[in-house]
Amino acid sequence: MAQAAWIHYILSMPHDAAPPHETEIAARIKAAEATCAQHGTQLTALRREVLELILQASAPVTAYQLLDQLKPIRKSAVPPTIYRSLEFLLENRLIHRIERLNAFVPCAEADHHHDDAQFLICKRCGAVTEIEDHAVSHALASAAARQGFSISRAVIEVEGLCANCAEQPA
Repeated sequence: MAQAAWIHYILSMPHDAAPPHETEIAARIKAAEATCAQHGTQLTALRREVLELILQASAPVTAYQLLDQLKPIRKSAVPPTIYRSLEFLLENRLIHRIERLNAFVPCAEADHHHDDAQFLICKRCGAVTEIEDHAVSHALASAAARQGFSISRAVIEVEGLCANCAEQPA
């Protein structure tokens, strides 16, 4: 079996961890603008603001949490505008939706194979770790093909305890 290509990106930080640095967020926004330009689309001001909020978040964030954060600066923000921005960011592979949590996280890396991402979700602290193990995706596709099934989309989210929580008593 192939070695897993791990993308370590803990989206839920411990209380003493520093939030993402402004220069890191600025670099991710610049990369997002370049990605959009390659796709012939535009990262509008609202889309940029939504992406920045997701990048700044210390945990997966829901659409309504984003709306609450945007309301003070965008009085006209309503759920449909947030959902359209999220859909755009998903289509352009800039964020992931964590189905189990109905929340959104930034992609760990801008140039990875979006369809091969799997997520480890800590049931105690809520940390979400994105991994990219092509062997997992390949095994799933092979098993489906043996059944004559064609996968159009696969979401792999695994619940358990992160390393920090596993070390602590229950």
